[in-house]
Amino acid sequence: MTAALLSSLTDGAAADRPDALSFAGRTLSREDLLGAAGAVAHRISGAECVAVRATATAETAVAVVGGLLAGVPVVPLPPDAGPVERRHILRDSGAELVLGGEGGENEEAGVASVPVDLRERADHPERTADPDRPALILYTSGTTGAPKGVLIPHDAIAACLDGLADVWQWTAEDTLVHGLPLFHVHGLVLGVLGALRTGCRLVHTGRPTPEAYAAAGGSLYFGVPTVWSRVVRDPGAARRLSGARLLVSGSAALPAPVFRELEALTGQRPVERYGMTETLITVAARADGERVPGRVGVPLPGTRTRLAAVEDGGGIGELEVSGPTLFSGYLGRPEETARAHTADGWFRTGDIAALDPDGTHRIVGRASTDLIKSGGYRIGAGEVENALLDHPAVAEAAVVGLPHDDLGQEIVAYVVADGVTEQALIDFVAGQLSVHKRPRRVRFLEALPRNAMGKPQKKLLEGL
Repeated sequence: MTAALLSSLTDGAAADRPDALSFAGRTLSREDLLGAAGAVAHRISGAECVAVRATATAETAVAVVGGLLAGVPVVPLPPDAGPVERRHILRDSGAELVLGGEGGENEEAGVASVPVDLRERADHPERTADPDRPALILYTSGTTGAPKGVLIPHDAIAACLDGLADVWQWTAEDTLVHGLPLFHVHGLVLGVLGALRTGCRLVHTGRPTPEAYAAAGGSLYFGVPTVWSRVVRDPGAARRLSGARLLVSGSAALPAPVFRELEALTGQRPVERYGMTETLITVAARADGERVPGRVGVPLPGTRTRLAAVEDGGGIGELEVSGPTLFSGYLGRPEETARAHTADGWFRTGDIAALDPDGTHRIVGRASTDLIKSGGYRIGAGEVENALLDHPAVAEAAVVGLPHDDLGQEIVAYVVADGVTEQALIDFVAGQLSVHKRPRRVRFLEALPRNAMGKPQKKLLEGL
């Protein structure tokens, strides 16, 4: 395939080295990757769609690149997916093979598993990407129903990665380090395809532990808030990241205390960014710009954002996005695709945001769970959560709006905390924010329920 998405891999422009890519200590050169991916591409040529059992391994990178080289849409399959989820994804996507699959785990869906052998070699086929076929089909988490297939075009991935290369000054001179799953945008698109597109060295640590991050010696690090929270709890490991050029956090809001602790321990402020499966990354803090807790930056080149009608003078609204990084639709769901867009073609993110005067974005929550309407005010749950996390006794916090006869909704906080009372936390937030943003109730838990990416599952909190 001569598509620009993998141009730095296929045209030999980037300098190669034996350890250009490393997965949990297993290394291979870019030439090795391309040769093994070429063998995969020949094997799957002509297929309508293939799935990849997306373990955190070199085999996953080879399989995904093989699909891109062959012009065959790739469906990353979570390796821990249960039989119902796996069967749904395979049947819904129409995948004809599972690359890297194990034995008979896909038999119920009638899909054969094919191993990926890193020792195989073949020249990559000269194909031009079909603009009508997606590069990837990424499945949503399914929090509001069965997971939906999100169709990601080749050009959208290229636009996203080039935009991030611009705002983060990301070049072939970097060494990118992360230990994120390879079935999401963050770990796969940014963390693998981004390294291949920029030509930089990639070190995947297998697991995102503080010790592994500290030992990797990178210039650019990717992590989710859970990873960075663990890093700052290991000051020795955190200090060893002080030589890095950029620490990037995404996939969920980075708590302000973790932001400040990272700065204190590493000497630099982390960069935050915003995106979702349907949009890839659309907004990011610049490497050469101001970095402020809770601010996720400005739109990438070519991307436009706006807020849906702001009500009640609250200064916040649903974020809508237009630009080259957007998906082309939900697989087999034209009505849902239409509902996700405005009449003039902007994508409705479902996230509630605020815009600062300088154009910097703040994401304050999801419209479905984090926009709280209480006593005539519109309140973003994320703002209240950050205020709670500023209290030294609070380790975790999640805020929801629950029905209230007088207020419409009341603010209820669920916290993991020690040595502090409910009233003390209510008063603390009232002293940090406007009084109407204080929680009316605080519930103490041993731990917050979270999903695989570390995001609190707020629907599970409402019955506690």
